[in-house]
Amino acid sequence: MPRAYIGIGSNLDAPRRQVESALQSLRQVPQSTWVAQSPLYRSNPVGPQDQPDYVNAAAAIDTELEAEALLDALQEIENRHGRRRDGQRWGARTLDLDILLYGDQCISTERLHVPHPEMHCRGFVLKPLHDIEPSLMIPGVGSLEDLLARVSTTDLEPLADAD
Repeated sequence: MPRAYIGIGSNLDAPRRQVESALQSLRQVPQSTWVAQSPLYRSNPVGPQDQPDYVNAAAAIDTELEAEALLDALQEIENRHGRRRDGQRWGARTLDLDILLYGDQCISTERLHVPHPEMHCRGFVLKPLHDIEPSLMIPGVGSLEDLLARVSTTDLEPLADAD
């Protein structure tokens, strides 16, 4: 059963609540077993800066779903959280769930690219992944530790546990 690592982000409609709710929803993905989650982080937005900061996290699940079936399940969770796909890249959103890794597979289809093509340059993705599995190897890219050492994480602010 492949282990899938999922990146989670939100910057609209109570982002922390959106991410925490998404983490609960990920525990219910069919044919999948919950493994772990990272702490939550606040980060600056990518792209247009005239939008709110993000709350980011990562999660790991073991799944029997094929990669595109898992993508369907994640998009269903996004839709339940009010995600609207308007074609704007890097725009504000209620919830963004990305398959970062799917086992050790490299996947390139019209709908899905794994490893996530931009994860290697994003501290808000690499740091939460490192919190879950520091020794992770990114297929075709290299070690997570090496990648994390090359990016800035100065804008990441760990969020305290909710009261």
